[in-house]
Amino acid sequence: MKSIKNTNIGLILSWLSIFLNIVLFAVKFWVGILYNSVALVADAWHTLTDSISSFAVMIGIKISLKPADEDHPFGHGRAELIATIFVGILLAIVAANFTYESILKLISHQSVDYGKWAIIVTLISIVVKEGMAQYSIRSGKKMESKALIADGWHHRSDAISSIIILIGIYLGKYFWWIDGALGLVVSGLIFYTTYKILKEALSLFLGEKIDENLKESIREIGFKTFTRNLDAHHFLIHRYGHHSELTFHISLPGTMSLSEAHDLATQYENKVKEKYSIGVTIHIDSID
Repeated sequence: MKSIKNTNIGLILSWLSIFLNIVLFAVKFWVGILYNSVALVADAWHTLTDSISSFAVMIGIKISLKPADEDHPFGHGRAELIATIFVGILLAIVAANFTYESILKLISHQSVDYGKWAIIVTLISIVVKEGMAQYSIRSGKKMESKALIADGWHHRSDAISSIIILIGIYLGKYFWWIDGALGLVVSGLIFYTTYKILKEALSLFLGEKIDENLKESIREIGFKTFTRNLDAHHFLIHRYGHHSELTFHISLPGTMSLSEAHDLATQYENKVKEKYSIGVTIHIDSID
């Protein structure tokens, strides 16, 4: 479970992200309009979506902290996954829109004459966004928060797109098509970030097989705890954010009493719970 301290860090990061991104959006959008640059405007809107995604992350973190209840016996941990998927879908919409805008600009042969404000704002954006990315990703790994890590990669994709635009600013005077081309590159980066975010989140949401190392470790616990081979098998794990439920089968002689079999299974469950802090249910198979 998340500690209150870690949760507060996540919420503070989200509010800070919202504030900084709105400020960056306003400045970048103004510069994009000033120089009639689709790449800068695309980058500005990309930054604004960071605010929306950070708000989604904040809501996801708050909901995920709600305790289990009658309607949700395994807690609300998957709210973070829903927030992560929302961030990914939002990114995909932004990328599709600016792919369209960039193609139109290339077709119409529109060029851009960048000025000093474009350079200053882009440099500020790179520094701020990469700083936010590193802090969010590190905090997300510490908190085991997929949503916070996804938000960090959202920040990083913005920083990378700003670096590309900065390069384009210096090349713009030589190539008329650089702004439209950069718009396509930024869109491609956003699509790639979307793919990475959604692939992992959807995989967890749909359910994944148990890790082989975890499976072998659980078998090893059985070997060290009991004198007989319990033949632990048929492992299934269900993840609910920071809470997981594990089920597996063991094999016991049919001549063993129900009480003895129950005590053995309970001891095995407790050993696994103690080591991994997950819910465990064991099904007993009878063997002759």
